[in-house]
Amino acid sequence: MKYINDIWTRLTESKVLVAVLVQGLKVVSILAVCIIAYLITTKVVLKLLSMYINKTKSSWDDAFLKRKVFTKLARLVPAIIIYVSAPIIPEIRVVIERAALSFVYLNVAFVLSAVLDAANDIYMTFPVSKARPIKGFLQIIKIVVYIIMGVLVISVILDKSPWILLSSIGALTAITTLVFKDSIMGFVAGVQLTTNDMLRIGDWIEMPKYGADGDVIEITLNTVKVRNWDKTITTIPAYALVSDSFKNWRGMHETGGRRIKRAIYIDVTSIKFCTPEMLERFKKIQLLTEYIENKEKEIEEYNEEHAIDTSLLVNGRHLTNIGTFRKYIEYYLENHPRVHKGLIRMVRQLSPDDRGLPLEIYAFVDNTQWVTYENVQADIFDHIFSVVDTFELRIFQKPSGNDMQLLGSSLKDS
Repeated sequence: MKYINDIWTRLTESKVLVAVLVQGLKVVSILAVCIIAYLITTKVVLKLLSMYINKTKSSWDDAFLKRKVFTKLARLVPAIIIYVSAPIIPEIRVVIERAALSFVYLNVAFVLSAVLDAANDIYMTFPVSKARPIKGFLQIIKIVVYIIMGVLVISVILDKSPWILLSSIGALTAITTLVFKDSIMGFVAGVQLTTNDMLRIGDWIEMPKYGADGDVIEITLNTVKVRNWDKTITTIPAYALVSDSFKNWRGMHETGGRRIKRAIYIDVTSIKFCTPEMLERFKKIQLLTEYIENKEKEIEEYNEEHAIDTSLLVNGRHLTNIGTFRKYIEYYLENHPRVHKGLIRMVRQLSPDDRGLPLEIYAFVDNTQWVTYENVQADIFDHIFSVVDTFELRIFQKPSGNDMQLLGSSLKDS
């Protein structure tokens, strides 16, 4: 016990212990002030600020609150207090100042990054954001901010001028270009996409090479995100949209019409001239009555004018069932309530092949919604398939197993 008392007596008489205790008391005091200031800032000031922002009608301050800009700003308070209080402890003043200043620079970078995110959120509330997204440009600014703050932190730690460090960066250009190759290419591509209005958020694009077929939901510095129709997300490199081809369906939405381009195949053996009986029957079809009457008169005048012997149908001009059927479809599309009247529509013959004579329907539905478009298209072809027999035509169809079975049965019976 006496030994311990002797040691304590020596320590209390030592100036070193007193100095350590004084310095420790200073450090504890500074830390206590920092903690109290941080608690007041976060628990009182930020809480009151949040309550005020939530009551305001403007939305821009909500974006700053959502991105925690003010919370990150509050972290600067303890660092500033420590930096200002560093002269109190002269022995380690330089270390404290450098550490505090480095923290300030880093936190300023985080604050600016949050401000840029909030700015993007505010910009996204405007309609122009879909046509002119700025997220890629903001990411470039973030990179510049982080580089500048990183240089400042290194200059503080090494006690060197930031201009000296910046001048030495030129020697690392090749490495920087290699590391940030995708970012640089993405930035250039983003500028081209935005400047040339090639892509907007909400556009429906197709890019089979990357399995993309859906709406653009995000355009960033390096990538473009597409939500496919099966609800999967495809990420495409931004530069790929410039170097490769892709299909943008925006024009369809702007026009307000979605195209029907589908052919039915007519069995060529069912094509023939119209007999008087057929024409009389066709006249009862309301869409064709006027057409057939005018066409009959025109053909009769032509044949008489040229003294054509009409006892043979091969001579002169005559109506055919395929031509009449084609005209019927044209009138049917013209009178259909869901076919766009301001866009091109026609029924044309394509080159015949081993499946018969293709009769292609080319028109536009007046609604671009997928479900509505498919329903209208199905209704049109339901009707066309149903009336083919009225014109004594047959749709070509490859023999099925049932057809072969019926053929075998007929041959067996005979």
